[in-house]
Amino acid sequence: MENHQHHHPSHTPTPRHLDHATHTMPGGSVMPGAKHGDHAGHNGHDHAGMIADFLRRFWISLALTLPVVVISPMFQHAVGYHFDFPGHDWVSFVLASVIFFYGGLPFLRGLLDEVRRGQPGMMTLIGVAISVAYLYSTAVVFGLVEGMDFYWELATLIVIMLLGHWLEMKSVAGASKALELIVKMLPAEAHMYHGNMLHDMRVDELKPGDLVLVKPGEKIPVDGSVTEGDSSVNESMLTGESVPVQKTAGAKVIAGAINGEGSLKVRVDKSGKDSYLNKVIALVQEAQAAKSQTQHLADRAARWLTFIALGAGLATLAIWLIQGQSFSFALERMVTVMVTSCPHALGVAIPLVVAISTAMTARRGLLIRNRTAFENARRITAMVFDKTGTLTEGKFGVSRIQPLVAGYDNDTLLATAAALEQESQHPIAQGVVAAAKAAELTIPPVSNFASITGKGITGEVGGKKISVVSPGYLKEKNIAVPPEVASNAAETVVFVLENEKLVGFLALSDQIRPDAAEAVRQLKSQGIKVFMATGDNTIVGKAVAEKLGLDGYFAEVLPHQKVEIVKDLQAKGEYVAMTGDGVNDAPALAQADVGIAVGSGTDVAAETADIILTDSKPSDVLGLVNFGKATYRKMVQNLFWATGYNVVAIPLAAGVLYPQFVLSPALGAVLMSLSTIVVAVNAQLLKKDLQ
Repeated sequence: MENHQHHHPSHTPTPRHLDHATHTMPGGSVMPGAKHGDHAGHNGHDHAGMIADFLRRFWISLALTLPVVVISPMFQHAVGYHFDFPGHDWVSFVLASVIFFYGGLPFLRGLLDEVRRGQPGMMTLIGVAISVAYLYSTAVVFGLVEGMDFYWELATLIVIMLLGHWLEMKSVAGASKALELIVKMLPAEAHMYHGNMLHDMRVDELKPGDLVLVKPGEKIPVDGSVTEGDSSVNESMLTGESVPVQKTAGAKVIAGAINGEGSLKVRVDKSGKDSYLNKVIALVQEAQAAKSQTQHLADRAARWLTFIALGAGLATLAIWLIQGQSFSFALERMVTVMVTSCPHALGVAIPLVVAISTAMTARRGLLIRNRTAFENARRITAMVFDKTGTLTEGKFGVSRIQPLVAGYDNDTLLATAAALEQESQHPIAQGVVAAAKAAELTIPPVSNFASITGKGITGEVGGKKISVVSPGYLKEKNIAVPPEVASNAAETVVFVLENEKLVGFLALSDQIRPDAAEAVRQLKSQGIKVFMATGDNTIVGKAVAEKLGLDGYFAEVLPHQKVEIVKDLQAKGEYVAMTGDGVNDAPALAQADVGIAVGSGTDVAAETADIILTDSKPSDVLGLVNFGKATYRKMVQNLFWATGYNVVAIPLAAGVLYPQFVLSPALGAVLMSLSTIVVAVNAQLLKKDLQ
């Protein structure tokens, strides 16, 4: 791994640096409730607390809103009933004041922040709308102006916006977990030698030159060199290499890899911050920071609606005053404009579609973590698949059985080999045993089982000495390798000997997932180029690529090289999706326009990705593209319904047809609420589109 270290920054930020990552809303505005520039709401714990705070504000505001709506004269007038009691207006004032200052506080903070930064948007519009409604309504209650209060409109606006923003925050939560999960892959302690004695010691206290013992089945705690021992090590989640690597004295090992059946004595080469995993941490952090935020359509619509509503409201007030109307009449027209253009519908237009599409796609095996990436799945032009665990099963399966002498057929050879292999924990052995069990073969008993160090295993089966060995053993014993072996260099071959005579061999390979070929074919039929990037060798990569009919493949690639592959495709104008399952895929998943993790892989890959395939089926990627198109289409429709009615309603609210027709505040509120209902119903129709 040393040959690629110069590609990485010399200083590797630790997950503690995540505390300084500002949580912003899509489009760049600071998340409501988070103070821009300080540490409030910046780290993962505060982010989760903000989500809980929004939900708490929503429920409390909803409980207070119900009586406000029931006793509101405007609502009574709109619905057509009468309910009155002494002091009802003061009850409304007290309840609405609590809702305004408690439930509306995040939006008022957002308003001040957007104004301070000179970027008016959704927070500005909501903040102005609720402030105008509250101040005007309070002026009515105190007898400063004549008219009806807007308390019910104020209350329902705040409740709906709290719900909408809670849905939005939930959909984007958790993006900073990836680096913490990478750290969790490292064991906290290591068995360190002090002379001939072992002592458990914290991994972060180890220094280069220290000697540690890695027991069978344990995670390797450090990057280092094997000084003693022999074992196979599973590095697939780190390097993408599907075949467990045999490690003997002098071999390099990587922190986070899983040791196999043997014990290894390892000398520490690098301290924690210089380890392979921490290099991956730096790459993930760099790619996540560099990924631009797509400005949501809702933010753009809100910004325009902000300017239109504010401009129309002030113009309405000025024009009526210039024409000699009373201040009370002019103010009522202005407030009607503001209330009519309140973004109730806009507040739920996107989050409601997201909530429905998230639930529907989850049933189809897709978990959406980044909704912007999901919306943009329709734009994918190039798909890069990792091989191990994504296009392939990530485990050995028997691909060929070749008896070479009379008395051995396929079943006999497989059962005989399985008799010995069931005594071993090696992945190849597990693949042989699994194949025998799948064929429902009777596995004969074995006696005098022994391991041939680094070469294979031996024992007695049916009174005969049987050995299952590697090509190295044949070479050592001067046994000729049969020509049939060379027919597929992508396979791993084990040989079966009876009394030191070759009787057959078994070929194993990482099995391609059943639906991978069809998924590739359908993606290509939609004009999407399909590539594969793997840490496996060129021979294996080429074999898989040819079998699946890929547009290209990249073999023997390291994590930083996968990032470069994605960047190169992006530089050529491609909109790139990356699909993978291992730690080695995490930086590329973060760099890609759309990162897709298969659910059978590591939590790190899943937390770095934008979308997770829970069923680990490559064919689900096709569903992702189709669902993304349907969801985006529904969002555009909702934005039209959420804002389109303003084209008619705002001029009527301003009094353009006065005195023939004047849109009352109550009717304006009804029109605004009607647009919300239309948006909600239209969002529900998405379920039909995703059937």
